[in-house]
This record gives sequence, structure tokens and C-alpha cells, in this order.
Amino acid sequence: MKTIDELLAQGVEDKRVFVRADLNVPMENGAITDDGRIRAVLPTVKALIEAGAKVVVASHLGRPKGAPDPAFTLRFAASRLGELLGAPVSFAGDTIGSEAHAAVAGLGRGQVAVLENLRFNPGETSKDDAERAEFAARLAALADVYVGDGFGAVHRAHASVHDLPRLLPSYAGYLITTEVGVLKRLTEDVKRPYAVVLGGAKVSDKLGVIDQLLDRADRILVGGGMAYTFLKAQGHEVGISLLQEDQIPTVLEYLERAKERGVEFLLPVDVLVSADFPDLKTKAPANPTTVAADAIPADQEGLDIGPETRKLYASKLADAATVFWNGPMGVFEHPDYAEGTKAVAQALTDSSAFSVVGGGDSAAAVRTLGFDESAFGHISTGGGASLEYLEGKTLPGLAALED
Repeated sequence: MKTIDELLAQGVEDKRVFVRADLNVPMENGAITDDGRIRAVLPTVKALIEAGAKVVVASHLGRPKGAPDPAFTLRFAASRLGELLGAPVSFAGDTIGSEAHAAVAGLGRGQVAVLENLRFNPGETSKDDAERAEFAARLAALADVYVGDGFGAVHRAHASVHDLPRLLPSYAGYLITTEVGVLKRLTEDVKRPYAVVLGGAKVSDKLGVIDQLLDRADRILVGGGMAYTFLKAQGHEVGISLLQEDQIPTVLEYLERAKERGVEFLLPVDVLVSADFPDLKTKAPANPTTVAADAIPADQEGLDIGPETRKLYASKLADAATVFWNGPMGVFEHPDYAEGTKAVAQALTDSSAFSVVGGGDSAAAVRTLGFDESAFGHISTGGGASLEYLEGKTLPGLAALED
């Protein structure tokens, strides 16, 4: 794919450059709780500003139903982008309407405008090729050049990611080139031992990546809600813990394949349990109990890995040369269930391994728990995109940039 450096070498002064960013930041009561994705696009936007481009930034936020919804406005993200750039950023209250055209027409050399949420228009996510193409064509009218830099959306065949880059001269921004370079280090000529840590709620979300990693990884460490389906498959009582019984046959097959291939497949040896899910708003004390992973009471729910599992997992990460981590080990948002996730993060910062935090909740946990982001090899902005890349899938947004 052509890169932004090639574009800059050609010159972009006074050109309207459409930057498909990922400003899909978590919000709470109108405030951004984690601006990591906004900061991730800064190198691309700053480079274009310095080169004299007229920068049009577009993104989605959340999952509105194809119509304007104030709960999902990008106005706050646009304001934060301006703060981080240290320069005014104009905001258009629509995506392809009069406000968008006025905002773009009003741009001077080296200035930035942010369009309203792309998903306020049904054409962005439509499964109808013609409807999507029409929306992409109207977006194309706002720009001369396209720069794809929303890595967190490249696994979606959406208009601004998949169709628009085919209508304009297209280039990959710094974030996408960095993300792809990192993922290649996890799939090509990997330095060993290669350890993978997988967590999160649903085992079904990780089946594809487990399938691929059984042929690549040396160790797979499992935590989070997905661990209980594995424990149930081994015949253990899991109480009222998260469970996907329909996935047990697949899980058993993967455990057998790991054994055949000599891949260490580690599950929790102890867990923190409670009869009640913790209150994540008040953070009221939860008073969990630690039990062996094969002795979970029938009326209790597993909510974090226990102290012995933390030690075990830390020891398995200590000598790794490459680590990929996707998914928290427990309900890290509550302090009583954050220690498992914290232990994994600490083990990675203590290690000399090339460590990749696979976006989503893992990246949020690193920031929430106060870790220095520079202590990790890379923190991805795209959880789903990272997983699908590792699964070997074709990502529509990357394919469009490669055409």
C-alpha cells in the first residue's frame, strides 16, 4: 500500500485531504474517559497540517441507528483533537450536508475540520452496495485525497473504509502503517518463546484467533470470562460464571490440538468468586472469596484470576521474547477484581519481550490501572481488527488501500 510519506513527498499544499480516523472514544456523561484513539491519529494530522493540507477528519462513534443521535456526537472528540493539536478545529454538524461543505470550504492552509459521526448516515454501514457507494461518492466530493488511519475500523466493509478509498488517490496514515508492521512481527519471523494471553467475556470472540495461534504460539494463557467455558469443558463446576456451553466441543478440540502440537495451554488454577456482580459505578467493596478453579461453588461467579494464577502467568511471561495480549483477566473496572489484569500488565512491563496489547478493553485497562504506555512494545487501537488480522482474514479497509 502507498503510505503518507509518499503523499507528502508529492506535496499536499492546499489539497483537501480526507483522513478516516478512529475517534471512537469511550464517553461518560458527555466526557471522554480515554482519549488514546484521538492521540493515535495526531502524527498523521500534524504531518498534513505542517505540509499545508486542508484536513478533513471523519470517524464513527458508537452504534447509532443510521440517524443523528446526540448521545453519539463527535463534537467532544473534535474539541479534544483541537486541544491536543493546540490549534482550532472546526466542527461540521453533519457528514455530507450543508454544514460539512461549508466547513470544508472554509478551511485554510494547515487547518482542520471534523465531520459529524459517519454512522448518522445509513449509507456508511449499509449492506447494500449501491447505497454504500452513493454515500462514499458524496464523501469523495469533500476531498482530493484519502488517507486511511482508522485502524480500529479496517475490518469493516463500510463506505468510508472500503468504498471511499477506491474513489480518491489513497494512502495509509502513520497509525495504520505502524499497526500493520507490528502485526507482521506477530505472524512472520516471530521471536520465541511466543506467549499469548487471552481474556475477555466470550470465548466465541476468540475462537478464530486461537485456531490460528495453535500453529504459531508456544504458550497460550487464558483468563477472563472465557476461561470458564474451558474449565467446564474439563468437567469442572463453574457456578454462575460466564459460560458458552455451545462452544464446549470446539474448546475440547482446541485443548486436544494444543496437546498434540506441544503448545502450553494454561487455564486458571484459582479464581476470585462472589454471588453478586460488583457495582462498577460506586466501586463499593465486593469482598470476594478465592477458591481453586476446580472448586467454584454452584451459587458463585468467577470474576478474576486468583493469586496463584497471577504468579503462574507472570512466570510464563517472564522469559518470553514475544507476547500478544488481548482481553482482561477479570472485571478490572472494580478494584477488587483488577489484580489479575494488573498482574499481566506488570509482567509485561517487567519483561524484555516485544509486547503487544491488542486494543479494546486491554488498552483501556492499561490506562485505567495507571501503567506507563511506553513500557509496552505497542498498544493497538483496534481490538477486533488486530484479532481478525491474526486470524488471517482479509481486512476490507487494508485491501482497499492496497488496490
